[in-house]
Amino acid sequence: MTAVPAAPAESSRASESVENYVKTIFKLTEHAAEPVTTSSLAQQMHVSPASTSGMLHRLQELDLVSHQPYREISLTPRGTTLALGVLRRHRLIELYLVRELGYGWDQVHDEAEVLEHAVSERLLDRIAQKLGQPSRDPHGDPIPAADGTVAVSDHRQLSTLAVGSVGHISRVSDDDPELLRYLSRLHITLDDRIEVLEREPFGGPLLVRTGEPPGDASHALGGAVADALYVTVDE
Repeated sequence: MTAVPAAPAESSRASESVENYVKTIFKLTEHAAEPVTTSSLAQQMHVSPASTSGMLHRLQELDLVSHQPYREISLTPRGTTLALGVLRRHRLIELYLVRELGYGWDQVHDEAEVLEHAVSERLLDRIAQKLGQPSRDPHGDPIPAADGTVAVSDHRQLSTLAVGSVGHISRVSDDDPELLRYLSRLHITLDDRIEVLEREPFGGPLLVRTGEPPGDASHALGGAVADALYVTVDE
């Protein structure tokens, strides 16, 4: 578990655009070792690099990021605290929508994007209590605790696993709702057992078996799907 300082009070909550930027910077480093650059951040935010550069200057003034021109972007401790607070709100809302309101896991991201900036800490605490203080959202991403701690997951992308590897699906990327709907049609979801059977040559699909007998099934998964699935490998 990683601890960070307490989140700021609601009366001093940052603007929506600031929250979105620090959240996105954190997410870009959460599951990948690639450095965050102005270009990669602009692409993720769907804005121009010039617009991103202007916002980075503002974030530096607020002591939320550390950045030198043409170098990677990193969050300061204050920025990390803010990002984890936004992610806590976002992921708890997503889980509440799925468990209590019957949303599909492909339907909750856009709703949570709006509500994460409006929900009060009192309501968020009630949601967390109602859900039993959960540790992860509908896609397997860790939900930061109220004290600023967040669990570090030990999982790997399915696309990197060797043939014969066996484990359980611990995270699914939520970047593409259509991909989530595709997985639902295949009845592939979190915590499913998964075994890598074969890797077709020349960039072909990854052949896997999911589930437990007698309900197990074999699938040929393309690269985009294999990249979106994260697996905790059995010892």
